[in-house]
Amino acid sequence: MLRRLALLSLALLLGACQSNNVTQDFDASRDFAAYRSWAWQEPGLQYRPDDPRIKSDLTEQRIRQAVAGQLDQRGLRPAQANSRPDLKVQSYLIVENRQQQVTTNYGGAWGGYWGGYWGGPMYNETRSVDYKVATIQVDLFDARDGKLVWRGSAEQIMNNYPPSPEERNSAIQNTVAKLMGNYPPR
Repeated sequence: MLRRLALLSLALLLGACQSNNVTQDFDASRDFAAYRSWAWQEPGLQYRPDDPRIKSDLTEQRIRQAVAGQLDQRGLRPAQANSRPDLKVQSYLIVENRQQQVTTNYGGAWGGYWGGYWGGPMYNETRSVDYKVATIQVDLFDARDGKLVWRGSAEQIMNNYPPSPEERNSAIQNTVAKLMGNYPPR
């Protein structure tokens, strides 16, 4: 029974941590309204670590489509073949192993209407939980001077590793939508 409670509390803890950690940064001196077109700065997607289990043409295709869709929703169009883009786009997929210490307390309690101690003996159990976190980062560079003008990144805990193709596509679409949520900056 105690082990089930511990597993339930661990599942709730990891579920609560599942929200994306989204960050953005930008050059406030830039006029983002002047940017109208974009092109990929090759390589369009870089992997960290450069691991063949992570690196995939299918993953790259999904990330490129998600980024292109978000840029399109924000009024940026792909540059024509022989024209110079306003922005160069580069993205990263970073997968990290992380560890978290989880402590569960069992037994006794203090308090009650009359105060004082009640309950059985108290003890706690601490264990390590290993999990994977995927981060997608998108960098936008001014094509004229090559300077970084905007960066967004979002983390996602990978619950089912490896995820199914549908789960992977949905996670990528949602993560890119969240990280591009504040572009252009106001």
